[in-house]
Formats: sequence, C-alpha cells, structure tokens
Amino acid sequence: MAGNGELFYPATHEGFIAGEWDGLVTYRIDGDGCEVTLIEADPPHVGTGRALLDAAIEAARAAGCRRVWLVSTNDNLEALAWYERRGFQVEAVHEGALDRYRATLKPSIPTHNPANGLPISDEVVLAMTLD
Repeated sequence: MAGNGELFYPATHEGFIAGEWDGLVTYRIDGDGCEVTLIEADPPHVGTGRALLDAAIEAARAAGCRRVWLVSTNDNLEALAWYERRGFQVEAVHEGALDRYRATLKPSIPTHNPANGLPISDEVVLAMTLD
C-alpha cells in the first residue's frame, strides 16, 4: 500500500483476524501513536469492522498510545463517514498525494473510484485521541 509518502506492507504489521477470515485489521505502533494500516470486513455492515477497529484501539491503549490514526482517500466517502461515527476526526488533507504516489511509488493506483466515479487524488488523515 502507499500512504504517508511511503510504500508499506500491512501483512508485516501486527493485527487481528475475525472468524474464518471474515475480517482483518493491521496496525503499527510508533512511540505514543498507533496507525491502523488496513481494515477489511466481509460481509460489510454486520459489526466485524467495528469489532476489529475496537481491538486495534485496545491494543494501542495497552501499548500506552495516546493517539490512533489512519489514512483514507477523498473518494472513500462511506469509510470517511464510518470512521467519523466512531470518533475519528479529519486531521489533515494532503491534496494531490495520490497523484504523486501514482507517479513515484505505485503506478497501479486507480485514477477514479469505480463505484462512485470520484477522482482518487487526496490523502485524508483521520485521528482520535485516546483517554
């Protein structure tokens, strides 16, 4: 995956699997921050993603993290709303980041979201502060 100006491999990160591969979350801890690097759930809308995100947040708390954050893209409207409903807030928008990654890191990044037709161009950083 490409994000934050780097290529990374979520399979090398800590994480949790739900059921018989009903879902997966990966994360990496750096200092007092925890980045969620991948979250997938299938089928959607049954609570698997929420349970996985909660597990990653609890792992971050146990490691002494004060912040959990992740990166999405401007076209992923459903995910952006889903994270905001769970207490994440938009912390930064890196305009044109995906265009730069496409040119320098990962040419296979699509230019448009096939489901809604929106251009995929901006990186959106969402974060939550832990109590």
